[in-house]
Amino acid sequence: MLSLLAAAMPLAFAIGPARAAQPLKDYGFIRGVNHVMTGNTEILTRDLGYARRLNLNSTRIWLSFEDYEKDPQAYVNRLRDYIRVSHRLGFSTMPILLNGNCLNPDTLKTAFSQRGDAYVKAIVGAVKAEPGLLMWDIMNEPFTNDYHDKAPEQEKPRRKAEITAVVRHYLSYVRTLDPVNAITAGHTFPSDLETTADLVDVLSFHDYTPLRSTVEEGYRIAAAVSRKSGKPMLNSETGCIGRANPYDMVLEIAAKHNTGWYLFNLMIEGYWGEIHGLFYPDGTIRDPAAIAAVLGFHRNRDVNTIIKPDPNREGQAERSLKAIESALKDNQDAFRHAKTSTDIILDAAEWAANLLEAAELVPMHVPPTARIKSWREQPPGKRDRDAIRAFTFDLGLMLKRYCLVY
Repeated sequence: MLSLLAAAMPLAFAIGPARAAQPLKDYGFIRGVNHVMTGNTEILTRDLGYARRLNLNSTRIWLSFEDYEKDPQAYVNRLRDYIRVSHRLGFSTMPILLNGNCLNPDTLKTAFSQRGDAYVKAIVGAVKAEPGLLMWDIMNEPFTNDYHDKAPEQEKPRRKAEITAVVRHYLSYVRTLDPVNAITAGHTFPSDLETTADLVDVLSFHDYTPLRSTVEEGYRIAAAVSRKSGKPMLNSETGCIGRANPYDMVLEIAAKHNTGWYLFNLMIEGYWGEIHGLFYPDGTIRDPAAIAAVLGFHRNRDVNTIIKPDPNREGQAERSLKAIESALKDNQDAFRHAKTSTDIILDAAEWAANLLEAAELVPMHVPPTARIKSWREQPPGKRDRDAIRAFTFDLGLMLKRYCLVY
């Protein structure tokens, strides 16, 4: 029916994969990630290995109607293999059948329903009995697309009703195909939950809002629909650097409400790499605060109890500054003039950088030690000595300013 983003995330092992013989009343145990439905078992095993270290336990993955039609059997096999490998590694899977973000208005027309039904029937029939299947997400963000968002204001209600009718059709259709596993629809906003609340087993919403107060308001709205409908709720997408929606904030609030979640997303790569993700492909991370939050640890934000770090408590900052001063002075003898080696300058820079980074006194989007590592990996004759000197001098100024050393 609709094209789906090929993205989703892996979840880990502590709780183990969940399969409900019938829909559950509480999905607060879900600790998931959106991820890509890769057909490469080696890469999937690697990615889920990272997720497993964080005690994650589920992934939410996008399917694609267009990709299915290119080779139906191969696509079904790929999905089945993904679910089985994930289950073996301790993860349940939530496949997303349709994607509202890429909605093609033609797929809303009656003429398309036969193709859409055939696709859904094939996918559901192929994996509904898999023990690693958690639930079906019928459509991701039904109303977040150009067809709806760019419509004239007076036209939006009609288009929203048109999209809602299709979502409700597939909710009912999947229920006839699979009366056992839970079904949901991943709405962009909690305020849209009412459109499908009577047909889903689980209320699924997303949150990318920028303030604690707005995140809390989303939970308040979702909780109200949950109480009214008697259905459990789940936050199936959250966490975005580029939307002032940091992982540590959203996870702290989710824990407060005992709500299951799927972060967007597991890997730092591809189209969303600049603003989403927990792990680089090599297993390194971007933000330790995000990793800590997944494990249930959060920054101290109480100004009354924060203990300010002091890099100079034992005089290390002063000694580091003397090392920088010495490293930046060449032998000025007129006849035996010699330039200090870049290795010595980088040693002085690293001393200061370690003090600054450990005390969180410098921006960490590109850690100073990363630049030092990059220079060290270059042959000495290829290094930009002037850039290294300027960089080291700036580190010394920062250390002097923060530690008030004169």
